[in-house]
Amino acid sequence: MADPDPSTTDPPPSSATAAAISSPPTLCCACGAPTADLSSPPAWSDSSDPPVYRPIRAPAINAPSATASIVLSPVPQPLPVPPAEPHFRFEVPSKRISSPDDIRRFHASAAGRHFLGFVAALSNSVRGRKLSDPVPSPLPATLSGLLSILQTLARWIDEIPPLPHTARYGNPAYRSWHARLSDEGRGLVLSLLPSDELRPSVDELLPYLLDSFGNAYRIDYGTGHETNFAAFLYCLARLGLIKEEDYPVLVLRAFAAYLDLMRRLQTAYCLEPAGSHGVWGLDDYHFLPFIFGSAQLIDHKYMKPKSIHNQDILDNFSNEYMYLACVAFVKKVKTGVFPEHSPMLDDISGVPTWSKVNSGMLKMYKVEVLEKVPIMQHFLFGSLIKWE
Repeated sequence: MADPDPSTTDPPPSSATAAAISSPPTLCCACGAPTADLSSPPAWSDSSDPPVYRPIRAPAINAPSATASIVLSPVPQPLPVPPAEPHFRFEVPSKRISSPDDIRRFHASAAGRHFLGFVAALSNSVRGRKLSDPVPSPLPATLSGLLSILQTLARWIDEIPPLPHTARYGNPAYRSWHARLSDEGRGLVLSLLPSDELRPSVDELLPYLLDSFGNAYRIDYGTGHETNFAAFLYCLARLGLIKEEDYPVLVLRAFAAYLDLMRRLQTAYCLEPAGSHGVWGLDDYHFLPFIFGSAQLIDHKYMKPKSIHNQDILDNFSNEYMYLACVAFVKKVKTGVFPEHSPMLDDISGVPTWSKVNSGMLKMYKVEVLEKVPIMQHFLFGSLIKWE
């Protein structure tokens, strides 16, 4: 059936809509980066096969209102992690953020700047690297121990199968999995601490780990839990257990294993997305793999941001690049036309280079995650991430 003539079937556009169509946009609505060619796709009819993908060429007008903040904010830059001072005075971390003023205070502090700089440094460390790229052997002790912990947690999913459950979200077996994490978490953290001097830090590190895999009461998971896992890694770096030269292995092996574990938890126990933006989010659960994954693809000879619409590329390379794996997962769990269920990712695919995508993602993470009170009200502060 031929595509109907829009001049005879569609009502006249409003003045606002007409202005949006007649004025080609220059910035991506998600990350603020310049978009690629915005010309309309060629018409198609019965005489030719319909295109597999019909892109949305203009940024969607109902996108989140923080676009201006993202565009105007500077790109977060990598910063070295300041080592914790000797004569440690560890403490059980607590929540401190409850208002926008607290958010501003956090980002103005050394702890806020260095935490974001740590995320940027992790991103920078995997530029142009595949997940299968060789890493030093043997692995540093902390990273080997971290991988062992994640493998143990994955094994528990097999030992604690989902219960019969009719609701869309929230399989109650997850509470048993998380209860086991609470019971054995202290021993897991202690396995990472090689000296008597550092062993007291278990009381400070454990809450970050326990909150890295979702909430047992609500049976949900979101970017706040993911950020707590990043905070756990940051604390290990502050203790000198993770060094800057370990960052590529930390992302390509440890964080990739964490992402695989979370995908299994999300699907096995039907974790509800915590604070999801719905169609206006990148992913119902994650943000960091889009940062690290876009860094992996910087300067790739063949794959461009628009390559996410090529199913062959997703099928053959999602095991090498986190960004492609995330898009493949979104397409697997969501039905319908991609531009409709994921307009943000669709719009970002029009950005011409992965470098622009990556810098936009870093800015977006700061604005959409680290500056949001509903997310950051659960963030923890102790002696390693100080409330200043």
